[in-house]
Amino acid sequence: MVQERHEVGPRRFRERFGRVFEEFEVGDVYEHRPGKTVTEYENHLFTLMTMNHHPLHFDAEYGARTEFGRNLVVSPLTLALLIGMSVSDVSAKAIANLGMDEVRFPAPVFAGDTLYAESEVLEKRPSASRPHQGIVTIRTTGRNQKGEVICTFRRSVLVPFRGHALEDRIGFY
Repeated sequence: MVQERHEVGPRRFRERFGRVFEEFEVGDVYEHRPGKTVTEYENHLFTLMTMNHHPLHFDAEYGARTEFGRNLVVSPLTLALLIGMSVSDVSAKAIANLGMDEVRFPAPVFAGDTLYAESEVLEKRPSASRPHQGIVTIRTTGRNQKGEVICTFRRSVLVPFRGHALEDRIGFY
């Protein structure tokens, strides 16, 4: 987690998170911690909130009769958790998420699994249309508590150059 203290007054400090463009280096890998144990409740809630009514995600009797022998965690929840884990290292200072692709789920996730994530910087370049901003592309890999890869995806984010982050301009953060 990228965290620094910024003095905002005498003996008064504020946490700062995230990275500006210059702090990303191609090939760097950020291990995102802490991990997150997915509960059955979270899976049911996310499934029903997103109107995914496939019984494999919330009907225990149905899940027991599948090749998995139990319910699966709905894949958009897995993806959302991994993205969330990466925010403090990758996109806490982002202006925008520009896109995601190559999303893969090579292994199932079950309630009770603990997920961990890491992100590798694949490329970075200054924005052609936005001065003082750049585009960083990462690949995030999610693993369960056994070390099995359960999800991978690429994500591109628009980030400010040093001195041009929102908190640098408004002084609030």
